[in-house]
Amino acid sequence: MIAQEAQYREWMLAALAGDAARYRMLLAALTGHLRSYFARRLDGGAAEDAVQETLIAIHARRATYDPALPFTAWVYGIARYKLIDEFRRIRRRPTVPLDEATDLFGHDDSEAVAARRDVTQLLARLPDAKRRLVERIKLEGASVAEVAADTGLSESAVKVTVHRAVRSLNQAIQEGDGDADR
Repeated sequence: MIAQEAQYREWMLAALAGDAARYRMLLAALTGHLRSYFARRLDGGAAEDAVQETLIAIHARRATYDPALPFTAWVYGIARYKLIDEFRRIRRRPTVPLDEATDLFGHDDSEAVAARRDVTQLLARLPDAKRRLVERIKLEGASVAEVAADTGLSESAVKVTVHRAVRSLNQAIQEGDGDADR
């Protein structure tokens, strides 16, 4: 596909420079791709109409092609808009099999972002030393022994400090209190 992309791009640049023969070769090559694209999505007559409409749009908008960007992405962008126009024209909604439905939607990570923000705000209420211990053990997954060795504290001191910090954060959440360090 990379060689094909380079060939199409070369033909398009030559066409923009006035080479009619290369432009005919480009449009002929694109016709096959567009027929395949629309045949999977539309009925026979509508698919051929969409191919022709897309070729006309490519011709009409050829001056908008940016040579710094991939050519096939530009073509399929135009084809996508023509497909949407065709769906609107025939008032048909595209259907997607259920096993492909997950590909339609991006992953919604808004809850994870909100949770991360809340945890960060809660941890900011702790003194730096306690906050670093909680982050290392509870968020990063470091062992108590590792943290004790890194900080010079005993393992029991690390455990007690983390336990008390988490308990104070829990109390602050339950009480709606602004000061978690107790």
